[in-house]
Amino acid sequence: MSASCVVGVDLGGTKALAGAIDADLQVHHRARREMAGLDQATVVSAVVEAVSEVREASPVEIEAVGFGIPCLIDQRTGTAVMAVNLPISDFPLRDVMAERLGLPVFVDNDANVAALAEHRFGAARGTRYSVTLTIGTGIGGGMVLDGKLYHGYAGAGAELGHMVIDLNGPPCQGNCPNHGCLETMASGTALAREARAFAEANPSSNLGRALTAGRELNGHYITEMAHDGDADAVALIALVGRRLGVGLANYVNIFNPEVIVIGGGLIAAGELLLTPAREEMERRALPFPRDLVRVEAAHFGSDAGLIGAAALAFDGLEDRQTVI
Repeated sequence: MSASCVVGVDLGGTKALAGAIDADLQVHHRARREMAGLDQATVVSAVVEAVSEVREASPVEIEAVGFGIPCLIDQRTGTAVMAVNLPISDFPLRDVMAERLGLPVFVDNDANVAALAEHRFGAARGTRYSVTLTIGTGIGGGMVLDGKLYHGYAGAGAELGHMVIDLNGPPCQGNCPNHGCLETMASGTALAREARAFAEANPSSNLGRALTAGRELNGHYITEMAHDGDADAVALIALVGRRLGVGLANYVNIFNPEVIVIGGGLIAAGELLLTPAREEMERRALPFPRDLVRVEAAHFGSDAGLIGAAALAFDGLEDRQTVI
């Protein structure tokens, strides 16, 4: 293991993953805690436990902790302002975690750190303008513009999953007050919702029989069925992909990126998702920027959050040394 090591924490709506990561981006001991159904205090305690477990298992001293969290972050204070899929609100995450862990702590939105990982080391490496989406329970977004991670004025920028693509669409999930957001139309949650509706309307289908048998029709299961050749599952993923393509066309027109990187759990569907997304994007985006952008699967997959959070911590330590 490298002499320099940090802990990266990928905190999501259903789970928290922590890993000891060295300067060569090798992930060593990992810890996982379930987040679903927890209140704010219990979430914080569970994350502290996970970081402590990783820290104790590391044979090298941990120098800092980086957090990627699905939340609006006030970068001026390190405050987690509001999360859509986590019970966190106006919480001084950076300072509380630094006090409880006794280590320097650096905090950013989870999709921002995934974008950082892909920009530095993954599918967007070598570019200066990229958009990264993480598609799972919701849809997170991160952007690198002119080689720099974009945060906006107070740090709450690039909430790309909350672009409205259907004015009269269903209510968005969690704490989002909107309707028809890309997140509620093209996430893993959206795929599960569409699959359940289809299964209830078509009880003799494979999906209908699975629902009757008590099977949870989540994104993972539907993707498995699609890869096994179930035509209905393939069609549902294509529906979500086309909706995703509407969002991609907007990002192309507004930001003119070199690459759009798609990660998160739903990317397990691969080209079953990406091909209809690209096709819809090509139908809708302006021709000139459209012809210059590529849409690719994320390089790091489920480790993007950990790698990005670690990169955030290493950057933070370097910035501190520069100031000193």
